[in-house]
Amino acid sequence: MEPKDPVGRLAQGADEELWRHTQQLRVRYSETDQMGTFYNSRPLEWFECGRSEGFRALGVPYALLEERGLYFPLVEARVEYQGRARYDDLLEMTSYFSWAGRARLRCRVEIVHAGSRKPVVVGHTIHAFTDRDGRATRPPDWFRQLLEGALASQGD
Repeated sequence: MEPKDPVGRLAQGADEELWRHTQQLRVRYSETDQMGTFYNSRPLEWFECGRSEGFRALGVPYALLEERGLYFPLVEARVEYQGRARYDDLLEMTSYFSWAGRARLRCRVEIVHAGSRKPVVVGHTIHAFTDRDGRATRPPDWFRQLLEGALASQGD
């Protein structure tokens, strides 16, 4: 198997999955609205949980990334509401990480009901790579290697 080359793929506009992380979440009472479903801003908070836990599963929680001088400000977000989720519903969220440019990371997210697999929300966020001072930077080699090896370690 040839090693992945994000710079080469990016030049061709590819959006190949590097890593995915699945977790469950339960709709809390505070996340619902008067219409009996989750409030419309909650998916972006759930997406953040998916990113954070995805990095943690890779062995690099956000705190460690920031200690190493790597930051991920949000530059784009998209949410498509596909179904309802009520208080105490158990949901399954899968976050798919891929490159979105030479200095950006995309996190595509799918949220479904854990039992029925009925869709609730899909969307994505795109994050720029910056240093401590907020200057755009390319991802360091150690980070690229970590993501490039992650999917292979999942057996895909």
